[in-house]
Amino acid sequence: MYFIVVKFQTKPDYTDQFMDLVTPFTEATRKEPGNLWFDWSRSVEDASEFVLVEAFLDDEAAGTHVNSAHFKAGLEAMRPALVATPKIVSRKVEGDSWGEMGELQIG
Repeated sequence: MYFIVVKFQTKPDYTDQFMDLVTPFTEATRKEPGNLWFDWSRSVEDASEFVLVEAFLDDEAAGTHVNSAHFKAGLEAMRPALVATPKIVSRKVEGDSWGEMGELQIG
């Protein structure tokens, strides 16, 4: 399993519409072969920060995702809304189920 966490800091003028901007990207990614999980949450501490958590079956599925046309289109749609480059934290996890992940520390 390939598990990825990405933090997105949005500009104040875009915060309320950010989820609308990423909806096409989200829906297309969820349909990808090898996508196990793809969901957004909003930071409790900072309303302008969004966190994306995604999991793919393996390295190949994750690679297909980042090379897809909808990935590139999603980045272009998000770009005007972001304060800075998103912070990416990722970890490859051996196994094929969530129970095998063990404790995952994001630092």
